[in-house]
Amino acid sequence: MNTGPLVTPTAQESLGLLINLVRVELVRSIEAEIAAKGLDLRYIQFVMLKRLSMLGPMTATELARSVELDGGAMTRQLDQLEGRGYLRRRPHEQDRRALRIELTEAGNALWQQLTGCNDRVLEAAQQSLSEVERERLHDYLSRVLHALRDKNKN
Repeated sequence: MNTGPLVTPTAQESLGLLINLVRVELVRSIEAEIAAKGLDLRYIQFVMLKRLSMLGPMTATELARSVELDGGAMTRQLDQLEGRGYLRRRPHEQDRRALRIELTEAGNALWQQLTGCNDRVLEAAQQSLSEVERERLHDYLSRVLHALRDKNKN
Protein backbone atom coordinates (compact mmCIF):
# COMPACT_ATOMS: atom_id res chain seq x y z
CA MET A 1 0.00 0.00 0.00
CA ASN A 2 1.33 3.43 -0.96
CA THR A 3 1.26 5.74 2.05
CA GLY A 4 3.09 8.64 0.38
CA PRO A 5 1.35 11.76 -0.89
CA LEU A 6 -0.55 11.60 -4.13
CA VAL A 7 1.69 13.33 -6.67
CA THR A 8 -0.33 12.96 -9.84
CA PRO A 9 -3.99 11.98 -9.76
CA THR A 10 -4.90 9.01 -11.90
CA ALA A 11 -7.65 9.10 -14.52
CA GLN A 12 -9.94 7.52 -11.91
CA GLU A 13 -9.43 10.32 -9.39
CA SER A 14 -12.27 12.72 -8.88
CA LEU A 15 -12.34 16.19 -10.34
CA GLY A 16 -12.74 17.55 -6.80
CA LEU A 17 -9.49 15.92 -5.68
CA LEU A 18 -7.64 17.23 -8.72
CA ILE A 19 -8.91 20.78 -8.14
CA ASN A 20 -7.94 20.53 -4.48
CA LEU A 21 -4.42 19.34 -5.35
CA VAL A 22 -4.00 22.23 -7.79
CA ARG A 23 -5.19 24.68 -5.12
CA VAL A 24 -2.80 23.25 -2.53
CA GLU A 25 0.15 23.60 -4.93
CA LEU A 26 -0.82 27.15 -5.89
CA VAL A 27 -1.07 28.18 -2.23
CA ARG A 28 2.23 26.47 -1.41
CA SER A 29 3.97 28.14 -4.35
CA ILE A 30 2.64 31.61 -3.59
CA GLU A 31 3.53 31.31 0.09
CA ALA A 32 7.06 30.19 -0.89
CA GLU A 33 7.40 33.24 -3.17
CA ILE A 34 6.21 35.51 -0.35
CA ALA A 35 8.59 33.91 2.16
CA ALA A 36 11.50 34.27 -0.31
CA LYS A 37 10.87 38.02 -0.20
CA GLY A 38 11.25 37.90 3.58
CA LEU A 39 7.60 38.75 4.18
CA ASP A 40 5.49 37.28 6.97
CA LEU A 41 2.20 36.95 5.13
CA ARG A 42 -0.20 34.04 4.78
CA TYR A 43 -2.01 33.14 1.59
CA ILE A 44 -5.40 34.40 2.80
CA GLN A 45 -3.83 37.77 3.61
CA PHE A 46 -2.30 37.82 0.13
CA VAL A 47 -5.78 37.22 -1.34
CA MET A 48 -7.30 39.95 0.83
CA LEU A 49 -4.69 42.47 -0.35
CA LYS A 50 -5.27 41.38 -3.95
CA ARG A 51 -9.05 41.83 -3.70
CA LEU A 52 -8.71 45.27 -2.11
CA SER A 53 -6.17 46.31 -4.73
CA MET A 54 -8.32 45.11 -7.61
CA LEU A 55 -11.78 46.08 -6.33
CA GLY A 56 -11.04 49.06 -4.09
CA PRO A 57 -12.44 49.82 -0.63
CA MET A 58 -15.27 47.63 0.63
CA THR A 59 -16.95 46.64 3.87
CA ALA A 60 -15.56 43.81 5.96
CA THR A 61 -18.62 41.73 5.02
CA GLU A 62 -18.02 42.29 1.31
CA LEU A 63 -14.34 41.42 1.68
CA ALA A 64 -15.17 38.31 3.72
CA ARG A 65 -17.56 37.13 0.99
CA SER A 66 -15.03 37.84 -1.76
CA VAL A 67 -12.37 35.67 -0.07
CA GLU A 68 -14.74 33.08 1.43
CA LEU A 69 -14.00 33.77 5.13
CA ASP A 70 -16.39 33.81 8.07
CA GLY A 71 -16.74 36.95 10.16
CA GLY A 72 -14.51 35.87 13.05
CA ALA A 73 -11.66 34.78 10.80
CA MET A 74 -12.00 37.99 8.77
CA THR A 75 -11.74 40.15 11.90
CA ARG A 76 -8.52 38.38 12.96
CA GLN A 77 -6.96 38.82 9.53
CA LEU A 78 -8.03 42.48 9.34
CA ASP A 79 -6.58 43.14 12.80
CA GLN A 80 -3.23 41.63 11.75
CA LEU A 81 -3.03 43.51 8.46
CA GLU A 82 -4.14 46.77 10.07
CA GLY A 83 -1.58 46.28 12.86
CA ARG A 84 1.16 46.01 10.23
CA GLY A 85 -0.06 49.18 8.55
CA TYR A 86 -1.27 47.54 5.30
CA LEU A 87 -4.91 48.54 5.57
CA ARG A 88 -7.22 50.78 7.54
CA ARG A 89 -10.86 50.88 8.52
CA ARG A 90 -12.69 54.08 7.62
CA PRO A 91 -16.28 55.18 8.27
CA HIS A 92 -18.62 54.28 5.41
CA GLU A 93 -19.80 57.36 3.47
CA GLN A 94 -23.48 56.31 3.32
CA ASP A 95 -23.87 54.08 6.39
CA ARG A 96 -22.51 55.44 9.66
CA ARG A 97 -22.79 51.99 11.26
CA ALA A 98 -20.43 50.38 8.73
CA LEU A 99 -16.71 50.63 8.09
CA ARG A 100 -14.92 50.48 4.76
CA ILE A 101 -11.65 48.59 4.47
CA GLU A 102 -8.98 50.15 2.26
CA LEU A 103 -5.31 49.67 1.53
CA THR A 104 -2.84 52.16 2.95
CA GLU A 105 0.17 53.42 1.00
CA ALA A 106 2.18 50.63 2.61
CA GLY A 107 -0.50 48.12 1.59
CA ASN A 108 -0.44 49.33 -2.01
CA ALA A 109 3.37 49.18 -2.06
CA LEU A 110 3.26 45.67 -0.64
CA TRP A 111 0.74 44.58 -3.27
CA GLN A 112 3.03 45.92 -6.00
CA GLN A 113 5.77 43.62 -4.65
CA LEU A 114 3.37 40.67 -4.48
CA THR A 115 1.98 41.06 -7.99
CA GLY A 116 5.18 39.54 -9.38
CA CYS A 117 4.81 36.54 -7.04
CA ASN A 118 1.31 35.93 -8.30
CA ASP A 119 2.33 36.30 -11.95
CA ARG A 120 5.34 33.95 -11.63
CA VAL A 121 3.34 31.21 -9.92
CA LEU A 122 0.47 31.37 -12.40
CA GLU A 123 2.85 31.41 -15.35
CA ALA A 124 4.72 28.38 -14.00
CA ALA A 125 1.44 26.58 -13.36
CA GLN A 126 0.32 27.11 -16.95
CA GLN A 127 3.65 26.79 -18.75
CA SER A 128 2.63 23.66 -20.62
CA LEU A 129 -0.61 25.25 -21.89
CA SER A 130 -1.05 27.27 -25.06
CA GLU A 131 -2.85 30.63 -24.86
CA VAL A 132 -6.03 29.00 -26.19
CA GLU A 133 -5.76 26.21 -23.59
CA ARG A 134 -5.27 28.80 -20.82
CA GLU A 135 -8.41 30.62 -21.93
CA ARG A 136 -10.35 27.35 -22.08
CA LEU A 137 -9.14 26.29 -18.65
CA HIS A 138 -10.27 29.61 -17.19
CA ASP A 139 -13.60 29.32 -18.99
CA TYR A 140 -14.17 25.73 -17.82
CA LEU A 141 -13.30 26.49 -14.20
CA SER A 142 -15.49 29.62 -14.22
CA ARG A 143 -18.41 27.61 -15.54
CA VAL A 144 -17.92 24.89 -12.91
CA LEU A 145 -17.78 27.55 -10.18
CA HIS A 146 -20.94 29.26 -11.42
CA ALA A 147 -22.77 25.93 -11.68
CA LEU A 148 -21.86 25.10 -8.09
CA ARG A 149 -22.86 28.52 -6.82
CA ASP A 150 -26.15 28.37 -8.72
CA LYS A 151 -26.82 24.87 -7.32
CA ASN A 152 -26.27 26.15 -3.78
CA LYS A 153 -28.84 28.95 -4.27
CA ASN A 154 -31.67 26.44 -4.69
